[in-house]
Amino acid sequence: MKNKVELKKTIIKMISIIIVTLMILSLYQYYQYKTYTKNFNNKIGSIMSKIEKEYPNVTTNELIEILNSENDINIDLFKSYGITLSKESILLNNNKSFLFFLISTLIIVLIFTLLLLIVFLKYNSNKDKKIKEIAKYIEEINNGNYRLNINDNTEDELSILKNEVYKTTIMLKEVAENSVKDKINLKNSLSDISHQLKTPLTSITIMIDNILDNPDMDKETRIDFLESIKKQVHNINFLISSLLKLSKLNMNTVKFFNKEEKIENIINKAIDNVSAISDLKNIKINIHGNTKSRVYCDAKWQVEAISNILKNGIEHSTNGGVLDIFFEENKIYSQIKIKDYGNGINREDLPHIFERFYKGKNSLDESVGIGLPLSKSIIEKNNGSIEVNSKLTKGTEFVIKYYRQ
Repeated sequence: MKNKVELKKTIIKMISIIIVTLMILSLYQYYQYKTYTKNFNNKIGSIMSKIEKEYPNVTTNELIEILNSENDINIDLFKSYGITLSKESILLNNNKSFLFFLISTLIIVLIFTLLLLIVFLKYNSNKDKKIKEIAKYIEEINNGNYRLNINDNTEDELSILKNEVYKTTIMLKEVAENSVKDKINLKNSLSDISHQLKTPLTSITIMIDNILDNPDMDKETRIDFLESIKKQVHNINFLISSLLKLSKLNMNTVKFFNKEEKIENIINKAIDNVSAISDLKNIKINIHGNTKSRVYCDAKWQVEAISNILKNGIEHSTNGGVLDIFFEENKIYSQIKIKDYGNGINREDLPHIFERFYKGKNSLDESVGIGLPLSKSIIEKNNGSIEVNSKLTKGTEFVIKYYRQ
């Protein structure tokens, strides 16, 4: 009977009708008894009054004793008057009352039987209606119509089934929408990749053609061309590697292996990754924080994320500049702040810096706009968040928070 709310309600209604019917019939039976008693008493009272008049010597006690006597009645006496005691009452009023009560009782029973039948048929009708609705909803879903509002707040078994169908509909709708989004994203990604690869590949092709068409090219020019080709190949390799990582993150196929790590260790590994370009520009990186501070994350991925942010800060800093890294830990999250004092980001560019392939006004020519989006995806997929604050000519600050689980 669990979750069969409608059936329970129907049974309660039917039991209630039966109880009411029995109560009414009991009261009606009592009323019949009172009617028969009244008729008998009236007639016996008339007989006793007549006897008292005709036989004044007969006392009241003697008459009552006769009435309550258990002596056999002389049936033949009544037969002489055309009355058969086994088939009919001596009193004609009782015969009429009996017929009336019999018909009335049948009508009452019939009415309450119809009520029971109506309650049962209504229950079956509602059940059939809901089954048809569910069948219709499933048919609509099969036809690709997911815009169905079939949420039901009742708790009977069919309503629960409807709600489960509704949940399935929502899930299928999301799957369908995600499938469309995935196709659009794939299309856009392929378009972006094609666009981003076209320029370096064209440049490489031109330089190779120049080398092949000029066998007498001087050594210095040839080396410059080869260095440029090497640089373009490096950019293509970085672009493809970053896009593959972004795709894995977006498809949720990356599995993070989280554990407690010292924040300082992660920062130091990230600094090592960018040491070549920081040394080239003579950028000093200062670290500030409690060496005991820890963070729960996948260190390998977070080192990559922070490395990209540091690289961005170094590229936008002037030669001989400074980068400050602040880190701390509290009961809610672990935090890393990376601050450079370079040329800053334009206000109109600020909302877009985490978009793939976006290049602001202050972006370097060789930038492809993939490093910061990759860092953001890595941090957010690892239960973190990233914010950026910047002012032109004052520098930029990235704030990373890893929330405790």
